[in-house]
Amino acid sequence: MTLISKGFSILITTKNRKDDLAFTLQKCQSLLDREDVVFIICDDGSTDGTNLFIQENYPKIRFIRNEKSKGLIYSRNKLMDLVTTEFAISIDDDLHFITQNPLEIIEKAFHENPKTGLIGFRIFWNLQEPETTYSNEVSHRMKSFVGCGHVWRMSAWRDIPYYPAWFIFYGEEDFASFQLFKKNWEIQYLPEVLVNHRVDIKSRKKNADYAVRLQRSLRSGWYLYFLFYPLKLIPKKIAYSIWMQLKLKVFKGDFKALKALLLAQLDLFLAIPKIIKNANRLSIKEYQEYQKLEETKIYWKPEDK
Repeated sequence: MTLISKGFSILITTKNRKDDLAFTLQKCQSLLDREDVVFIICDDGSTDGTNLFIQENYPKIRFIRNEKSKGLIYSRNKLMDLVTTEFAISIDDDLHFITQNPLEIIEKAFHENPKTGLIGFRIFWNLQEPETTYSNEVSHRMKSFVGCGHVWRMSAWRDIPYYPAWFIFYGEEDFASFQLFKKNWEIQYLPEVLVNHRVDIKSRKKNADYAVRLQRSLRSGWYLYFLFYPLKLIPKKIAYSIWMQLKLKVFKGDFKALKALLLAQLDLFLAIPKIIKNANRLSIKEYQEYQKLEETKIYWKPEDK
């Protein structure tokens, strides 16, 4: 879709998390009230009444729905296709801004560096907001970004392929990051914008979908090796990945991890045709330059002043 206006779109994909979404939208009310902000929500096959909740309480929000779940990555592509603004913020349905007036900070950062194609936020992972928001971190370039809270310059998004829907879940951020790197776009960490991702990380391993999440995380990492890494580096990377899962999980009695490991290997084998079709491998020189970039900032914890 062609860019027709300045301003921001705020994109949210949701599935069966009506209460989380309701809390997020409540926290976003000041942004919902702005004329230069467009909210677009994709409901990926929810069965908890999410669609009725949005239609009744937020009629101004643009709402699209997959009658049957198509997956997070498919839904994100669908949302990005609808953007007509200069910038597009993508947040999870259980994430909200803590920083006041974040849009002005984001816009300033983009305008100060025309090479910036994407910005990642400072993310606090906890069910509650932090007691202090102070940070002495500074903005810098990094390798990749976190899917739960980031913002695209739409001209950069249109310069690269769509997220790989066949990944289904996990890995789309690194896929896009490699593509941006190949096109000479930069990813910036912007600690001035703090967000709260309302997730209890420690409880995730106890969740029923732990094994599925691990399987998808492993296979997406392996997909990325074969899509972007120089060929001679891949065997060592794969072997190390498998060994670490065995050492840290399987050998300690985590047999859900063993199942995930075996299924991820099967997924990798079945994905070979797609990998061959979509490969965009880095040269050794490009790989060395990429490795010099700072690691992705995923977690932030309050600092002692």
